[in-house]
Amino acid sequence: MKKLFAAVCLSLLSLTAFAERADSLKQAVINFDSLDVDEVTQTRILTGNVVVTRGTLVLKSDRALVKETPEGYMSVTLTANPGKVATFRQKRDGGPDLWVEGQAQRIEYDERSEMVKLFADAVVKELESKRVTNEIIAPFISYDNRKEVASVRNDASGQSKVGGGRGTLILSPKRTAAPAAPAPAGKP
Repeated sequence: MKKLFAAVCLSLLSLTAFAERADSLKQAVINFDSLDVDEVTQTRILTGNVVVTRGTLVLKSDRALVKETPEGYMSVTLTANPGKVATFRQKRDGGPDLWVEGQAQRIEYDERSEMVKLFADAVVKELESKRVTNEIIAPFISYDNRKEVASVRNDASGQSKVGGGRGTLILSPKRTAAPAAPAPAGKP
């Protein structure tokens, strides 16, 4: 049982670990239909088919609130219209075609703390090329990239509540089947 628990925890941690570290040093390019800016508070409200691109990271939503600290750290809150979801996709370090992608009704990312939170109908997938290798589905998922610690809760508030929703963790095998032994000589 302890080995199974350890395997589940390690797979959960690997889901969003190893995001492309160089992305945080690249410029953010944001496309949108409309924009309201408050230079005093360094707040930008973008609406209508918002697409934020920073290196390999691509965020999409109907609305985004982007704040910037005086030190240059960005925080982004993506919000989807009813019946839709906000999404992200980012290349992971460690291989040429490794990705992490996710979706939720609201996604919050704080660059300074390196914390991402997905609220309501949250899904995070780890992919090798287009093949899903691990997946988490829950009402709330948060990930601390610095500590490499994930929390999954049964309520979109980020709390676990009696009678709340349920999560699903899907783990793909890390190993392949052993090759079949050759048939003995003279036997078909």
